[in-house]
Order: sequence, then structure tokens, then C-alpha cells
Amino acid sequence: MSLEIDHLSKQYGSVRALDGVTFTVRPGEVYGFVGSNGAGKSTTMRIAVGVLAADSGTVRIAGHPVDAETRRRIGYMPEERGLYPKMKVGEQLRYLARLHGFSAASAARAAETWTDRLGVGSRREDTVDALSLGNQQRVQLAAALVHSPDVLILDEPFSGLDPVAVDVMSDVLREKAREGVPVLFSSHQLDLVQRLCDRVGIITHGALRAEGTVADLRATGAAHLTVATDAPSGWADRVPGVVHADYRPGRTVLTLADGTDTQPILHAALAYGPVREFASARPDLTELFREVVSA
Repeated sequence: MSLEIDHLSKQYGSVRALDGVTFTVRPGEVYGFVGSNGAGKSTTMRIAVGVLAADSGTVRIAGHPVDAETRRRIGYMPEERGLYPKMKVGEQLRYLARLHGFSAASAARAAETWTDRLGVGSRREDTVDALSLGNQQRVQLAAALVHSPDVLILDEPFSGLDPVAVDVMSDVLREKAREGVPVLFSSHQLDLVQRLCDRVGIITHGALRAEGTVADLRATGAAHLTVATDAPSGWADRVPGVVHADYRPGRTVLTLADGTDTQPILHAALAYGPVREFASARPDLTELFREVVSA
């Protein structure tokens, strides 16, 4: 079962929040949805789960437009915590499972399973507002999972989590993907997105600007060359193929045009003395994100 976002558009007065956003999250795929604040991530997700209506475009699950029935098959985690603060954790999760058709016994089992799995089993009798922000985040994820959804849509699920909780949540998302669930999540933690996701979409100003596997996206970015040298600032400015030079003490990081021959760069550096390092690399996701947003 796939989640299909098909040419979604949304306007708020003179602001075009979404401009024909289109992508598909395949069965068993973890899809990272990244962009600056206000880029359109949350708006896309809210439309996907029916919290907002699109001006145009369609959201489909397994090829069928999302309606009230298919919406029940989505596990949604909003960026703003949507739990009842004065309700006990276990009671709240059991209630949410019952809303999705679980029996009282199966709802209780599901609530126990997910609170234990996410490390808040000992807090089931506490009210949500008595928990730390990180534990509230864990309970919010349990609320998205308690009804065994066929699709997961998670808006900033890693926000406020400590490294141990990040690892636990990452394992859960991978596990759900192995079960065939399409997982869509947004995050500003691009190192985590790079490590966890099968594919990534970068949205800016309401439009999807880049999409693909991390390896494919990195391959489209400008090549970088690190040169460890004591040459003075400006030494590479006139070398053919150098688009940008970032001069740091003892090290220069160069951005190169495609197909640049690096030998003239090496010769230029050697003219000022020994070269201790001469290594090329493609940009990581954080650097690529900056390039896409800047463009």
C-alpha cells in the first residue's frame, strides 16, 4: 500500500503555501520530508490526514482517494502535541485504540505494548502534563501507532528527544517499514534523515525542489575538494573550475564545477608548500539542503 500526494496546492490569501506538490511514499519505504520553517511540510501532512482541505490535488492510499474510512488507517503525529494533558497516558491510548474499533482487551494490550516499547510503560498512570517533553513525544508516537496503522505520517517526531529515545524511535520506524508500512516523516535533523531514509524530498516555498535517494541527491550536488595547506587566502581563486573557496586556517574547502580537473588545483597548492590532505567528496544532505534552498 502506497501513499500518493498528487499535485497538492493551497493558498492563504496572497501566500501560496503549496504549489503542485507531488510525491509517492512506497510500501515499506521511509521517506524524509525536509524543508525550512514555512516551506509547506506541515501543510502537506495536514491535508494528507484531512485536517486541512487542499485547494486542488488529491491524496490517495493504495490508489484510492482518502476518505473518512481510509483516514482511520493512518497513524498521524502532529508537530504540535495533540494529546489531552489531564488524561492518564494509558487511559488515553486505550481510548484512541477503541476509537479505531479495538475491543477493550485489545486496546489495553496495544497501549501496554507501545508504552513499554517506547520506554514510558512506568508512566501509564501519570497524566500527560506530568511528563517531560521528551516523554510526551514518546506518548505522542504511541498514540500514532496504537491502532496498528497501515500508513504513518509523522511531523517532527524526533523533536526534543535524547539520543537513546532517537534510537528507539528510529528502530520503530524501520520495523514498521519492514512490515510494509509507508512512513512519511519531517525533520530538521538532516544527519538523521540521511541515515534513516530510503528517499528524501526537499520542499522550499511550497514546491518540491529535489527528490531521490540520499546517494542520488548527493551525486547531483557540486563536488567538494578539501585541501590541507598553509597557502594564503585567495590561492585558489583563479584556478579553473573552482566555483567557491572557503579558506580556513590550514585548510581550504573548494566547491568545484562538474568535470573539473583537480591536477591544476594540486599544482597551485604545492606552489605554496606541502599539501597534507587532498580529498574530494560529494556534499552531505545538510550541504545539499543549503544549496537547494539557496537556489
